[in-house]
Amino acid sequence: MGSRRPLRLLFTTRAFGGGGAERVWSTLADRFAARGDDVLLAIDHDDGPPTFADAGDPRIVVLGRNHIGATMKLGRLLRDFRPDVALAAISGSCVKLVTAALITGSRVPTIISYHGFQEYRTGRLAKLAYWGMPVMNRRAHRIVAVSDGLRRELVERWGADPAKTTCIHNPATIDLGDASATAVDLATRPDVVLAAGRLSPEKGVDVLIEAFTLVRRPDARLMIAGDGPDRGRLERRVDDLGFADRVTFLGHVADIRPLYRQARVLAVPSRTEAFGMVVVEALAHGLPIVATACAGPTEILEGGRFGRLVPLEDPASLAEGIDIALADPGDPAPRIARAAAFSLERGFDSWARLVDEAAGLS
Repeated sequence: MGSRRPLRLLFTTRAFGGGGAERVWSTLADRFAARGDDVLLAIDHDDGPPTFADAGDPRIVVLGRNHIGATMKLGRLLRDFRPDVALAAISGSCVKLVTAALITGSRVPTIISYHGFQEYRTGRLAKLAYWGMPVMNRRAHRIVAVSDGLRRELVERWGADPAKTTCIHNPATIDLGDASATAVDLATRPDVVLAAGRLSPEKGVDVLIEAFTLVRRPDARLMIAGDGPDRGRLERRVDDLGFADRVTFLGHVADIRPLYRQARVLAVPSRTEAFGMVVVEALAHGLPIVATACAGPTEILEGGRFGRLVPLEDPASLAEGIDIALADPGDPAPRIARAAAFSLERGFDSWARLVDEAAGLS
């Protein structure tokens, strides 16, 4: 590594914060800058200062919310910055990067990263990332999926080139020594169930609320961290059910680690989940997890070996799983060990090998 030449890398995505994909992209850009590469991070909009090891590195460029204008600005960055590799995360940003490369005639190797099964439903630009897969196949050097299940979906349903398409699980920024809970600690915690994620239909929080009415433990409380378009509807449903004194909506939480240290169980009621960063983070904190059997949690939990999987859209099964986990949180040690498989170090190593290969360094 000592003789490796520094690379010029262009990263692009929607923003710094928001969802797990954006946070992963900022973290990866930061790590490449820390290894000595010249990194430029282009975002559609600035929603708050990121936490970088060096406040001025990576450099930040705000593209703007207008898709055409952002694409043209990306094209100018490709021309002027002349990156060795350009990388995009989230479907809309992938389309803009590929389009910018095509209209400018740039031959820079591009790596595009997909983070969800249902992104094509979120807008016209996002649809192009899936329906336009023939173009993405031709222009992308590599196509990255965040789980094996999503990789299969991209190849089998959308026609992604299997030779170009690979899986790199999202790397989690976790400190196992700092995070770890003991069995005694978990057993003495109050019956707090934690859910965390965007409050939108695919996350299934409405199913969790219905399930919570069936949880038998009388002192159980539900904490919901996150915000989104469904928040008002979900709060009204809790009021209608008469559970407002047992359910707390926390809104956006900048640092979720204190919540993992308070909770006794993590519930993941998603209808679709390509990965599930909260699952890894909760494992790192030793929490028992009750999750729906969608692709990401199923992979992370190894088919139920490291947590309880329940059917989708099944409040009764979800409630039963929560009751069992609250009654006996179990030994956190195997869960903590499993989280190490998704560490930032392992994930970054995979990304570094991919980027160096694209740049012709390996």
